[in-house]
Amino acid sequence: MTGTPSRVRGPQTATFPRLCFFWGPLVKPRPMRRNSLLVFALGLAPLVSACKKEQKAEPPMAEAPKAVEAPPPPPPPASDDIPPPPDVAAPPADAEKTASGLASKVLSPGDGQVKPGPSDTVEVHYTGWTTDGKMFDSSVKRGQPAKFPLDRVIKGWTEGLQLMVKGEKRRFWIPAELAYDNRPGRPAGMLVFDVELLGLTEAPKPPEDVAKPSKGAKKTKSGLSYKVLQKGTGKKHPEAKSVVSVHYTGWTTDGKMFDSSVVRGEPATFPLDGVIPGWTEGVQLMVEGEKTRFWIPEGLAYKGMPGAPAGMLVFDVELLKVME
Repeated sequence: MTGTPSRVRGPQTATFPRLCFFWGPLVKPRPMRRNSLLVFALGLAPLVSACKKEQKAEPPMAEAPKAVEAPPPPPPPASDDIPPPPDVAAPPADAEKTASGLASKVLSPGDGQVKPGPSDTVEVHYTGWTTDGKMFDSSVKRGQPAKFPLDRVIKGWTEGLQLMVKGEKRRFWIPAELAYDNRPGRPAGMLVFDVELLGLTEAPKPPEDVAKPSKGAKKTKSGLSYKVLQKGTGKKHPEAKSVVSVHYTGWTTDGKMFDSSVVRGEPATFPLDGVIPGWTEGVQLMVEGEKTRFWIPEGLAYKGMPGAPAGMLVFDVELLKVME
């Protein structure tokens, strides 16, 4: 699949570079990049010298104790780092605090009316510091806003951004358990972020018939149910090995969205013989321009694969183009 959003080093929950993977129609999810840890066992054998003549063993010389070297000082902050706010060490008395322990303070109000939902995609500028004032990430410094779904970031961001409206600037004090939870290699302890919400894209709402196929839905011999939402303009149906370009959104039957090319703003392109069986079968029923809702039984979806969306899955699919 194409169209995975860029990872930013600040709020993301997993690895910093492009990461997040999405559970769409692919049979096997793209693996996340991980650093391999190779452990070598080194066996040291003593060197034995054979001499023709007997020699008297020399007593070992005692080595002088080595001075313990002090650890090198931490590198100074870069000259272009954004200075920390004066209240970086702890939330001030006038900061708002939620039940989870997240503290925040509005720096400048926004002009928007709608607040993001937990699955919405937001576009932000932000800078992050540790409580000792060290900047560890900044989209402002990079000169490029960050864009990501709110359910793909640290808990403090998922909760905090839902308090904001477009145009608002807010400072967050995020406890470690709502940030990286002191994971090795991540900024530790409470983190402080200045965030400006530039824009948001609402996630598609789950359909009313997400729990089960609605009246009028057709069912194939395999158990796949489907309903045409919008007739297409094309005449040709894709074949089992065709490459197609689609927009889609997927939900579990409790209405939770787990993937959407619509939210990412980029269609997905893939061969039909490289996706879950429900997609291979279902998309062949469509023509270009058609929008169809599929109810895919687990046996035609991920078949209980660990970490994948479980049970019957519901997809709204728009077939944009049959590539070949």
